[in-house]
Order: sequence, then structure tokens, then C-alpha cells
Amino acid sequence: MLSIEEVKSSLEDAGQSHVLQFWTELSPDDQRTFLAELSQLDFNELREHCERAAQAAAAVQSASEINQQMEPVPPEFIGSIRKSDQTNLTVWENEGFLQISQNRVAVILLAGGQGTRLGVPYPKGMFNVGLPSLKTLYQIQAERIRKLQERANAKHGSKCTVPWYIMTSEFTLDPTKKFFQENNYFGLDPSDVVMFEQRMIPAVNFDGKVILQNKGKIAMAPDGNGGLYRALLDNKVLDDMQRRGVKYLHVYCVDNILVKMADPIFIGFCVIKGADCGAKVVEKAYPEEPVGVVCRVEGVYQVVEYSELRPETLQQRGPEGELVYSAGNICNHFFTRAFLEEVAQKYQCQLKQHVALKKVPFVDREGNVVTPTKPNGIKMEKFVFDVFQFSRKFVAFEVLREEEFSPLKNADGASLDTPTTARRSLLTQHYCWALAAGATFLDAQGKPLPPRIRVTQDEDPPAVCEISPLVSLFGEGLEQLLGHKALMTPFLLDENRAKDLLEEQ
Repeated sequence: MLSIEEVKSSLEDAGQSHVLQFWTELSPDDQRTFLAELSQLDFNELREHCERAAQAAAAVQSASEINQQMEPVPPEFIGSIRKSDQTNLTVWENEGFLQISQNRVAVILLAGGQGTRLGVPYPKGMFNVGLPSLKTLYQIQAERIRKLQERANAKHGSKCTVPWYIMTSEFTLDPTKKFFQENNYFGLDPSDVVMFEQRMIPAVNFDGKVILQNKGKIAMAPDGNGGLYRALLDNKVLDDMQRRGVKYLHVYCVDNILVKMADPIFIGFCVIKGADCGAKVVEKAYPEEPVGVVCRVEGVYQVVEYSELRPETLQQRGPEGELVYSAGNICNHFFTRAFLEEVAQKYQCQLKQHVALKKVPFVDREGNVVTPTKPNGIKMEKFVFDVFQFSRKFVAFEVLREEEFSPLKNADGASLDTPTTARRSLLTQHYCWALAAGATFLDAQGKPLPPRIRVTQDEDPPAVCEISPLVSLFGEGLEQLLGHKALMTPFLLDENRAKDLLEEQ
């Protein structure tokens, strides 16, 4: 640990001497804690970080020429659930299951965010959106991995493992570890659930000065989901992947309740195409939908953020009336391990820093803690998808929004991406699976409910039906259980209920 004199000198050189303005007011214990925190800083990096943050904030409103340089992803580099024939889908799925059965596939979960918009004091993965089962996002995802392994084993007569790498942050590591331990890792082998921590970086005000959270602590924030690449090196995760023989990775964000874990069709498509990097996309719902689009800029693949797109670009249409820039990014990616290694070792320092203007509680000059009502700070973030530019063979894969994308970002009361919309998305999906399997639903009085296939995000499905991932992963195998069955709503199909239904036959 550095001495207080060494830290003071280094902070002065970095232009951040105000960090110690309340030093004499701290207790000896608080001084030791603060000094230990400050000793961990790289002061050259701190100076550069603060300068970049101030410059980026000043330039955030500058006009972009990116719209003149954009072009859509060429059709030959796009796969699609909707447009592909069943033969190709089966080939891709078989290839994906083959790779999974040979222990070559793992998943990386991005779970370091604080979830402040959701308004809960714990990690998003621990959130329960109000399903009949009361399952959390973490449990749903863990059970999907278990079922995926089971299906690959049955298909190829092997015993395989899909390791689950979970990137956390200072805010989410300890509660996530405790939650998994208390729930016995939801049936997974603890040795196959690898948690690691991304770096934290200081929040900075608009003048490039580090913000104090209290008199003896700097306000810190995770370095964005693009911090993955540095974290893979810091925590020797790539070495672990190599020891296990992992060759292909599925990377996703914790808040998507419909995520298909290591989706065999997506994995197989990318492997057969020889891709080192791939992105799932959904068709934009409307031109002004606030999502980034996957495209090429001056021949290089990237995601152009919604804020960078001009109205005329958003509205641009092709000869059939389709949106030219319709490939909405859902932060759901394929990488080879070799590509991740190359990015982590050679390119992660080159990733663009994105500016996020945030309301950061701070200590004023008198030592009072202030909760701001408008943005006062800059958090610099890297995005996981900014590595597309380094890919030698990039592909995109279009999936159906109603089957694969319903993020949880905001508390109920917001217009979209809330616990209510996430719950509706999953229950609607499962309701449609049950109908497709030949089931009918009865109301509380035992009267048949008319089936309704198309249900919008703004309405609940006609019947409440939840199907455990341990019973069906993608809606497969339900005909034997639910065909010609009349089901009372609400209906929860878990493993025990599935056994009962089989015994009734």
C-alpha cells in the first residue's frame, strides 16, 4: 500500500488533489480504507481517463458524418429464422448440438450493471417478474442450461457440460455468489459456474474531476459490458476456457427473459459459416425505435447507436418498402475463443469510450452528500459489440422478437421493458407453445377460452400458462404432454406436473 504522501503527490500530478480535501476529517479506520482504495489506482490511467471524459462530454452533441458512410449488412452475411427453410434450420441446429455435445460451447453472462432504472438494491438476475413459479431470471437461465445439456446428451449419447461464465462487478459479485450458493446453483455443478469481476472506473464531473461519493470514497462505476475483454484477462477466464476445450461462446445480457442459452441454431449457423463473430438481430418494430442497428460503416461492421442516426436514415426504405436499416441490436453474440483471445490481448485498449451522463450522488465542498436531480457526472463505458470491427468473418442472424427478446430495464410505470412486459412476453410465448401442441384452455368456470395466437405486448394472453425450461426448452416435446388436453388457467407445467400427465396416458 502506498503512503499518504505518495498518494497525495500522485493525485496532484493527475490534477485530482481535491480527492483528499476531507482527509483530516476521516477516522483512522476510514483513512486506512480510503488509502487502500486509492493505492489500487493507476494514476497515469486516472489522468487520461478524466481528460477523455471531459473531452467526450464536450463533444457528445457534435454532429456525426456516420450517416453518409453507412450501408446495411449484405444479404449473404445474414441468416434468418423467418426466411430460412426448415432444411437449413435443421442442419444448423444439428451442428450446434454436435458442438455442445463435444464440450466446445460455453455461455458468458453480462451481469455487472447496477440496474438503477429498475429500482431494486440487488442484481437484476435475482429479480422475480411475477411468474406463477416465482422464478428469478437467474433460475430461468440456469434451468435452460440444464435442459440444453440434457438434450445434447440424449441426441449424441454423451455427457456434456456447458460452462456458465458470469461477469459481475463490485456491486453484483457478492450478492450473486450468495444467491447461487443459497439456491444450490439451481441444480448446476458449482464448478461449472465461474463468476468473475469486471473493472470499476471513477465517475467524473463535466470539468474532468473525480466525483467523491462521500468524504472517504470515490464514486465508481463498472466500465460497461465492453469491460468483458479486460476482465477475461484479469481473471484468467480465457485460460479456464482453454483447459475445458471451449471453442465457441454465446454472450448475452442478464435482463433478456427470452434469451435462448447457447441457441444450437445460432451456434450451428455461425460455425458452418466459419464466423469468428456473430450478432443476433431483430427487425425494428418501427423506424424511430430507439435501438442501435447492426450495419457497415466504411466497410467495417459495427452497431450505430440510435442517437447517431438522422431522421432520413431511420426512414430509408428499400425497393419492397422494407426498412434499409432494420437490423436491431439485442446484445446477443457469438464469438470464437480465438477471437476473444485476440481482442483481449491486442485490441481491447482501442475500444471506443461511450459517454453516459448520469445523476451521481456526491459530496459538496462543505462535506454534505447531495443527490442531484439532473445529470452531473460522466460514466465512460465500453460496449461489448464494439469489437465487430476486428472480425475477419462477421455474420448476423435475424430472430423473432416475440420468441427471443424482451429486456427488463425499467420499473413498472414506464412505457416499455418493465417487469410487466417481460412477464407478458414469457407467458404469451408459453401460451402459444401450448396451443401449438394441441391444448385448449378453460376459464375458472370450466368453459373453453377461444384461442388467440396474436397477442400484443400491451395485453395479457387469454390464459396464464408457464412451462418450466426443465420440461421444454424451445417448445419442443409438448404434444405428448398437452395434446388434446383441456387445461385450467393458471397452468404451471413443471417437472412434477409433466410426470403426472405422462402417467395419466
